[in-house]
Amino acid sequence: MADRRRVAVLISGRGSNMRALIEAADGYEVVLVASNRIHAPGLDAARGLGVPTFAFEAGRDAFEAALQRALDDHRIGTIALAGYMRILSPGFIARWRGRIVNIHPSLLPRHKGLDTHRRVLAAGETVTGCTVHLVNEDLDSGDVLAQAEVPVEPGDDATRLAARVLNAEHVLYPKALSEFVSR
Repeated sequence: MADRRRVAVLISGRGSNMRALIEAADGYEVVLVASNRIHAPGLDAARGLGVPTFAFEAGRDAFEAALQRALDDHRIGTIALAGYMRILSPGFIARWRGRIVNIHPSLLPRHKGLDTHRRVLAAGETVTGCTVHLVNEDLDSGDVLAQAEVPVEPGDDATRLAARVLNAEHVLYPKALSEFVSR
């Protein structure tokens, strides 16, 4: 039987938020790290932290079918997206409704999607941040669980701003996930 505190983290890249979730786990345990990219650097980091991994490169339907088997095998109760760069299918989301969380690098509902930091700067905003939210079928539109503000500093470019927002994500995401699984 699935346990809400047993978490799978889905990644596509280096997995810095995944690492933060593993290292700061409180009230939950990351028991699987999965990726749609077999060479995602975060997989090595997860294995180095003693967390089992699953990686499979395939079309979305085939990947999600294989992923579902791995989630079932590990009795996963909650999925945390952490730099997972593929949109989940409506069927997969429906099966996991209310049990998939994501971190997004803006103060939603502003700047959904990609290239958020450039868009924040182009809009002349003085504050941005990050949002942990539930995943639904509409991109970056699920219920907000937690947010953290990050000031936009004079002279910021997208790279500098992204680094500061990422630092805020590493603090916010583990805390929000802990609160979420304990509800």
